[in-house]
Amino acid sequence: MAFNAFARTAVPLTAVGIATMSLTVEPADAKAANVDLKAVRKDIIDTIDTNADKRGDGTALTGTFVRLAWHCAGTYAKKDNSGGSNGARMRFSPEAKWGANAGLDSARGALEPVKAKHPEISYADLYTLAGAVAIEESSGGDCKVPFRLGREDFTSGETSPPDGRLPDADKGSMPKTIDHIRDVFNRMGFSDREIVALIGAHALGRCHTDASGYWGPWTNAETTFSNEYFRLLVEEEWKLKKTHNGKKWTGPEQYEDKTGNLMMLPSDIAFIKDPKFAEIVKIYAKDEAAFFKDFGAAFSKLLELGVPFPKPWWKFWA
Repeated sequence: MAFNAFARTAVPLTAVGIATMSLTVEPADAKAANVDLKAVRKDIIDTIDTNADKRGDGTALTGTFVRLAWHCAGTYAKKDNSGGSNGARMRFSPEAKWGANAGLDSARGALEPVKAKHPEISYADLYTLAGAVAIEESSGGDCKVPFRLGREDFTSGETSPPDGRLPDADKGSMPKTIDHIRDVFNRMGFSDREIVALIGAHALGRCHTDASGYWGPWTNAETTFSNEYFRLLVEEEWKLKKTHNGKKWTGPEQYEDKTGNLMMLPSDIAFIKDPKFAEIVKIYAKDEAAFFKDFGAAFSKLLELGVPFPKPWWKFWA
């Protein structure tokens, strides 16, 4: 089943026209200006479609591409401007071997043919662009992600930040997990509203026991980007998972709905346990347009953290 079959509009991408759903792209340097974004975007979409057809089980690379972009960028620290997506350092050790990045080698591998076809685009731009494209396409074009080219590729992971900067699913107790979430996102410069918006990416994809130890999707439409994640958080009753396929659950602590088919991590439940987070969750659960607007802006901000984009000429005199 092709990727575009899961889009919110059920209209083939070729019928809509890729240009009508294109990213807001501003090349940041001369090399980036030579990148044919329309062609790269099409090849990313084709990669997702082809992979989904091969799987034939309703899953796709959609959420994995978003996670790839997220984890490339989510290492940033505002205080010293370290980390971030610039350099595509996840290709190298130590980032490639971090537990938080388990399973992302498949996403990077899936993009290799795209890189080979378009050598002018940097890996750093390609990895982040893949996440932006996945969001836009899986939302039927309703969630726009402003995007700029201009990230560089480094030749090693020597400048990688220390492990532990990406958010954990559980810190042992709900108060500690809530504090951890704020610590991670505040380190990057995000507000509570931006934090909640970004966690909405869990509308896509699923957890795999062979990667994180956790199991299952967050929603019943794991290749469609919507506000369904927030609606489920608010409306469903979430209980600790006790069994799996008729046997005792031996994996890490996670929550499930009454059907046992959907899951939430302790860090997801934190968003309805913390009063400030919960108020924003309720807003997004009712207003998808507000969620899309806030997510697009926050995700774009995330993907640019730590990237030394050239300063526009008119700002040199600002």
